[in-house]
Amino acid sequence: MSDFIDIGALEDIPLQGARVVRTHMGCIAVFRTAEDEVFALDDACPHKKGPLSNGIQHGRAVTCPLHNWVIDLSTGRATGADEGGVATYPVTVAEGRILLDAASLAARLAAQ
Repeated sequence: MSDFIDIGALEDIPLQGARVVRTHMGCIAVFRTAEDEVFALDDACPHKKGPLSNGIQHGRAVTCPLHNWVIDLSTGRATGADEGGVATYPVTVAEGRILLDAASLAARLAAQ
């Protein structure tokens, strides 16, 4: 089983809200949907690096605050006619805590 990093309590992120986790390789946006699903992805839109954590969340997507690109939270891919994507990271929720997969972070760092 992979190691997980405890990044905070689920209740610390409001429904349809986001928080930022700062890492040595950049920022990761952690989103909580209205259905209590949690997603983690790079906090930089593939278009102009806008902070996705400041975007408007709708369903399982977020709209970048800079130029309205819509990013799918589960895949990190831009939707519609836009092309590109951001890295996503496995997360789980256990006993009310959000856990980020440490192995995926390490793999991302090794790829840079």
